[in-house]
Amino acid sequence: MSTFPAINSPESSSSPSHRKRNIDPVRIASFIALIVSTALMLLPLFFMVSTSLKSKRELLKFPPTFLPETWQWSNYVDIFKTLNFGTMYMNSLIIGVLTVIGTLLSSALAAYGFARYRGKGSNLWFMLLLSTMMLPYPAIMIPQFILFSKMNWIDTFLPLIVPAFFGSAYNIFLLRQFFSTLPDELFDAGRIDGCTEFRMWRQIALPLSGPALSTVAIFAFIYSWNDLLTPVLYLSSADKFTLPVGMSSLTSSRFRIPPWHLLMVASVLAMVPIVTLFAVAQRRFVEGIVLTGIK
Repeated sequence: MSTFPAINSPESSSSPSHRKRNIDPVRIASFIALIVSTALMLLPLFFMVSTSLKSKRELLKFPPTFLPETWQWSNYVDIFKTLNFGTMYMNSLIIGVLTVIGTLLSSALAAYGFARYRGKGSNLWFMLLLSTMMLPYPAIMIPQFILFSKMNWIDTFLPLIVPAFFGSAYNIFLLRQFFSTLPDELFDAGRIDGCTEFRMWRQIALPLSGPALSTVAIFAFIYSWNDLLTPVLYLSSADKFTLPVGMSSLTSSRFRIPPWHLLMVASVLAMVPIVTLFAVAQRRFVEGIVLTGIK
């Protein structure tokens, strides 16, 4: 009886034991470099969280410890006893949310007008608007302070909130560039259906501008949340102080040794709204402009 040589089937040739594995050293080196760079970027964050859980005695040790010897979870309670932390936190949230609302409404309206209307001199007015970005804040700080003092707005939240309802040149520029990319056929269809300009802005332009609006919202909230100069200028009552003012007071001369562990606790808690806002707004970045297609 004759025998025939065994023929390798496609299944056997493609099995893991027979499959040749190619190792790309460049890809492995890039992956290792990415891990190392990520660890270096996360190291300050880890040190901040670690310091927030240390005792005041352990902060004075040299060399410093990488991890707390005893985990002082009570530091997250002491921050509310040392400062009026809850009130300052709420003040910053109120100012930040209202600033975002005012910035989105005013900047989106102005940007829609610059993007959709090509009247005589519109480009000149837009260039004049952009030129205001070259003015540093100290150049307008004193005139603004005199204006708000004449209006009896000192020691109120109004100087920190009301300017956001008059637009921002940088945010108007971002939204105007985005509105300019929207197809004209969408707005022509809206006019045929009898939509007013305000309705087209509200029901066509805004729903399609999620990524741009999310970017503006993040910028506006971070600017308001981290702002220290404006609250120092206009607020004088302790119950109206914002979080940056309270955190800066921890390094003042009232403490012989600054309580760095409490400052790190405040820093950790101050990151929560920004991280939350970015996590929520990131979904809009991922969605992109899928709904801008025309059937």
